[in-house]
Amino acid sequence: MSEYKIDDYVDITDVVCPTTFVKAKVALEELEEGQIISIKMNEGEPVQNVPRSIKEEGHQILKLIDNQDGTYDLIVKRAGD
Repeated sequence: MSEYKIDDYVDITDVVCPTTFVKAKVALEELEEGQIISIKMNEGEPVQNVPRSIKEEGHQILKLIDNQDGTYDLIVKRAGD
């Protein structure tokens, strides 16, 4: 993850879909345009749905990192409004 300057971090491993996207979206909305957030999520539905929904909102997916422990880190750059 050192290739990006992470401005914020949110762990959504404690919630289930569709709340995962809601929690990620709220965290993204707190950032300034161009800032980068790391979103930690569980494998399965969150990994399938959260990146797609974030992309549909217009934000840029920079990287999806498999942590090899059943979780992933999604690196997202916030788009402008």
